Amino acid sequence: MIGKKTIDSFFRKTGSQNVEDCANSEPSTHIGETSTVESEYRPLKSPRVEVEEFDKSTLVRDPALREPILKLPTSRRDEVIRAYLEVGPYQPELPSDQFLKDKNGRRFLTSWYKLFPNWLEYSPTKHCTFCLPCYLFSPEKNRYGSNAFTVHGFSTWKKVNDGKNCAFLAHVGKDLNSSHRRAISQCRDLLNQNIHLEKFVEQQTSVQVARNRLRLKATIDSVKWLTLHNYALRGRDESSTSSNRGNCIDMIEFLASYNPDVHAVVLHNAPQNASYHSGQTQREILSIFRDKIQRFICEEINGGKFCILVDESQDESNREQMAIVLRFVDKDGIVRERFFDIVHVLNTASATLKTEICSVLARHNLNVQNIRGQGYDGASNMRGRWNGLQALFLKECPFA
Repeated sequence: MIGKKTIDSFFRKTGSQNVEDCANSEPSTHIGETSTVESEYRPLKSPRVEVEEFDKSTLVRDPALREPILKLPTSRRDEVIRAYLEVGPYQPELPSDQFLKDKNGRRFLTSWYKLFPNWLEYSPTKHCTFCLPCYLFSPEKNRYGSNAFTVHGFSTWKKVNDGKNCAFLAHVGKDLNSSHRRAISQCRDLLNQNIHLEKFVEQQTSVQVARNRLRLKATIDSVKWLTLHNYALRGRDESSTSSNRGNCIDMIEFLASYNPDVHAVVLHNAPQNASYHSGQTQREILSIFRDKIQRFICEEINGGKFCILVDESQDESNREQMAIVLRFVDKDGIVRERFFDIVHVLNTASATLKTEICSVLARHNLNVQNIRGQGYDGASNMRGRWNGLQALFLKECPFA
């Protein structure tokens, strides 16, 4: 079962032009001269939430001056990491005399940038090297010191030009599962938006939304067609083993037989909690039809004068039902007579009928003072000059 607001939202998204089309439709004995609204299916894309772009100018480029990444707020950490990856490692090109030499006269060489372009960073303030991916994802510990390439920095230059024992190569590691290689892989995954879980979930959600809308459209079209032809919707036995499950379900099966996309989402192929063809759903769809038609009739009246035509009778369950019809002249000067509502009343006393009529008119912002005529059946309780329904309205509105 789905809520009325859900169906009403579906109708709102299909456009208000469908309501105006009701005035030009063929009359139906079930709902008066105005037909039900069109329910054209238009797959809509969920609105994308725009995230404020991170200001890369606020990044601390010198690796020795950065705050540890784990101290950043969790909600902002991913966008900060992404910003660092987009600007790349900090590799300043400085004059050779600005690189600090150790006691043996060794210093950092800018040519090392070309050997390790994707991760090697240099800090001019601390005169040591860092690893950008490891700073972002892996607080590594190795034989060259605790967090050498992430927190303290590495500056033992004699161990760089040591052949196979090069400190930079040792940091990268021969093992494919080394902490540095894992950090590189995490950087690559973060920049690849297509493999993110949120993208996968968003894609799955969009597909599910489209399937739900198609399933709902099949039910709406079925209810609309049956209502226009004044056919019953429900069946006595709507179980899957029944030979006659009712007109609405049979109509959905008929639509599915001509469209494989519809067949894939309706009836036995639909989730048990979202079948969208239950009796409650059908009544909610009819309620939406009624609300839209009543709104259109009120727009036709447009605050003008109107007459009320009222009749009452008992239905098959012996409940008193009162039908209300409005008669008015539209903006084109044409006399219109619209079936407006049918209301259950506890009894046919004049006061009860007047209260229900006034309640219906007030609910749709139709002023009782604009009544310019009354028409009722032959019941004495309605035609009585002083105590009848007509007299009660004349007391409130003499022009009625």
